[in-house]
Amino acid sequence: MSTFPTSVSATALDFTWPDGTEVFDGLQLAVGPGRTGLIGLNGSGKSTLLKLIAGELTPSDGAIRIAGEVGYLPQNVTLDTTLKVDEALGIDRTRAALHAIEAGDASVENFTAVGDDWDVEERAIAMLDQLGLGHIGLDRTIGEVSGGESVLLRLAALLLRRPDVLLLDEPTNNLDLYARRRLYAAVEAWSGVMIVVSHDRELLDLVDQIADLRAGEVVWYGGNFTAYEEALAVEQEAAERMVRVAEGDLKKQKRELTEAHVKLAKRVRYGNKMYAQKREPKIIMNARKREAQVSAGKHRMMHEEKLKEAKERLDEAVEAVRDDDEIRVDLPFTAVPPGRSVLSLHHLELAYGSRVKGEFELRGPERIALIGRNGAGKTTLLRTITGELDPVAGEVERHVPLRFLPQRLDVLDDARTVAENVALAAPEATNNRIRARLARFLFKGARADQLASTLSGGERFRAALAALMLADPAPQLLMLDEPTNNLDMASVRQLTGALDSYEGALIVASHDLPFLESIGITRWLLLDGELRDTSPAEVRELMAMN
Repeated sequence: MSTFPTSVSATALDFTWPDGTEVFDGLQLAVGPGRTGLIGLNGSGKSTLLKLIAGELTPSDGAIRIAGEVGYLPQNVTLDTTLKVDEALGIDRTRAALHAIEAGDASVENFTAVGDDWDVEERAIAMLDQLGLGHIGLDRTIGEVSGGESVLLRLAALLLRRPDVLLLDEPTNNLDLYARRRLYAAVEAWSGVMIVVSHDRELLDLVDQIADLRAGEVVWYGGNFTAYEEALAVEQEAAERMVRVAEGDLKKQKRELTEAHVKLAKRVRYGNKMYAQKREPKIIMNARKREAQVSAGKHRMMHEEKLKEAKERLDEAVEAVRDDDEIRVDLPFTAVPPGRSVLSLHHLELAYGSRVKGEFELRGPERIALIGRNGAGKTTLLRTITGELDPVAGEVERHVPLRFLPQRLDVLDDARTVAENVALAAPEATNNRIRARLARFLFKGARADQLASTLSGGERFRAALAALMLADPAPQLLMLDEPTNNLDMASVRQLTGALDSYEGALIVASHDLPFLESIGITRWLLLDGELRDTSPAEVRELMAMN
């Protein structure tokens, strides 16, 4: 590793996409040693900034300076499935040279290939073991590992290189609970510069500082994400207080301006009366009239200037209050009476080997968390419940209307607008009713006329959620598959708010424990070959053991 202090800086950074969409205009950034959590709304430019730092994108203007080597883990990791694990780790040539030397081939080429890295194989095996991949081995092919394991393999490759600056973009998105725990440990052990983009609260609670990217600027907060939320709450409370003060001042200035106009009008009437009665010499009355007009003008200008200043203070105060709107919607038709049978599974055997042994019954407005390793069959179970997949054996009985939101959010027709997509799900609803309900999902006015294909990740999620929740008949069983993947923190809060309004039964497959704990889960189910009841405490214990 480099012996000089590592850092990342961006000076007057501009970046615009080829279609003319501006992302950054004069961005300033300076990141020193330690773990930095980079957060912001979807579309604020977090991933773009990491790509600029990694050199995968070129800024339109400005400069990026990096002291040391950069390692970058992108959001969507794609590895050639024909590669061997040692090739994915970038140690295949060194390893081959080592083996050749051990076999007696003492050529210069082999010694050059090894250099000082004589323990690379041992380090690679230790790194794989540290990330829970010790069972894979260096000679397996990438096609034999899961999607989550390929993310950890890419991270292992970066850690083996020992870069000075490590960039991670949503690293936990495709990881199950056990793999996440391994990644948390690797992040916690990291020394040097790290910038991590994530919506994962547990991961963000491991960082040393938060960089909040908003409207093309970075605001810094010391401490982890919990400390950031506490500081932000204090900041927003002060900002809202300033709005109330500014609103009061504006009302006062408007009142004083009105009173000034009334006083001036009285003076004018009195002056006209005196002039008409000619009680004083004409020259004196004209002088007084001119003096009154000048005084009135100054008086009016003074009050108008105060009013203008009060409006500006109010605008500044309002600007300081964040506009991360929450979804607020009433969904009374989704209600399920306690004890009513919602779903029955009978001796269910699923494709790819998992099963639900015996009888399973979901009753009333239960909220179920479905957890398990990647590949355990959670998505398969949900799709079997919807009827998209046929069980290998057994039976599914659905007793209420249900809706399913898959990970891919492919429930929307990209060629239709947001309003048209909701109308497809609720054909009996009037256009006015649809738009009124969509406004509660933050699609107000022209936003409801956006094509689904043009929506950002967070907008697409909200539109898909609206189409499901506003459907006719109203869903009394809602099933969500990894709903917080790719959502920013504001969108996660919006989802939580929407689920607070939902009164039906809920099944959520997720690896995001803080999110699950925030939505009032009443029953925890672990799918590990078979479906069985568990608890958050047992889940955390299992993760600690793996």
